[in-house]
Amino acid sequence: MLNNKSILVTGGTGSFGNKFISMTLEKYNPTRIVVYSRDEMKQWDMAERYKNDSRIVFIIGDIRDKEQLIRSLNGIDYVVHAAATKIVPTAEYNPFECIKTNINGAMNLIDACVEKNINKVVALSTDKASNPINLYGATKLASDKLFIASNPFAATHNTMFSIVRYGNVIGSRGSVVPFFVSLLDKKEFPITDPDMTRFMLTLEQAVELVWHAFNDMQGGEIYVKKSPSMNILDIAKSVSQNAGFNIIGIRPGEKIHEQMISVEDSPHTFEYEDYYKILPAIYNLSEDRSRIGSGKKVASNFVYSSDDNKDQMSVNELSAWIDSNIYRGKLD
Repeated sequence: MLNNKSILVTGGTGSFGNKFISMTLEKYNPTRIVVYSRDEMKQWDMAERYKNDSRIVFIIGDIRDKEQLIRSLNGIDYVVHAAATKIVPTAEYNPFECIKTNINGAMNLIDACVEKNINKVVALSTDKASNPINLYGATKLASDKLFIASNPFAATHNTMFSIVRYGNVIGSRGSVVPFFVSLLDKKEFPITDPDMTRFMLTLEQAVELVWHAFNDMQGGEIYVKKSPSMNILDIAKSVSQNAGFNIIGIRPGEKIHEQMISVEDSPHTFEYEDYYKILPAIYNLSEDRSRIGSGKKVASNFVYSSDDNKDQMSVNELSAWIDSNIYRGKLD
């Protein structure tokens, strides 16, 4: 699938970008992977790791800059869109900057990909785009809508856009597990709400979902990986059984529970063995049998949320993951 393909990854120096590139190089033989990001120090560090691999190319650029995007897409087949302003309180306090990156940046990328006849684009989304209560979620919902609605006019350029939607990605920068690990010496973890729950998805699973999207997509789909959930207190206990808790209250824009599929999405949602697929409501595409394939339509009142999830990750399971990936220095 990705053999002999040229791939550009926006936000390629982030947690996901690092993992996507390392796993893709291990499984496939791409012609070229372009790391497109605006952090030159992260690019410098990453370039040192790949200095002997001529397939990895680094370009300093911002998705707010359409002209640089267009130049950078020369010869590219596939795009993974991982660049975003994603920290919820940061977005609440800096709404103009969040909109410029998450919405205007998405529009720039869509225009650039259509102009350059890119074959397939997979954009990373978030649980917070499902019934959003914060600005980050609202901007990602708008971004998702832009990518989905762009498929009909992009079809004349043979360009397809699809979405993958994640909850909490274990070990990614800014996520709760590395945050708790960083506080081990303080012996007390701040807890926003003891009832809070989160989906638990590994970076490896996040990458595999993008691979699946590239292989399956016809344009306009939202792919949602089935994932276990955990209560925030159990997450904290997985990091340390001895640390105390300090209840600090909900941060601006924060949800108590994650939701990846809303009841409003259920008429267009289909279930598969290890994921769900939300098909576009526009143009009756959710009735297209070629897109549905082997999927089974979910119940009309179906909601996929972390507080009502039958699949739960245990403290022992997360502790084992932390021991293998963080304490042994394997976290990107």
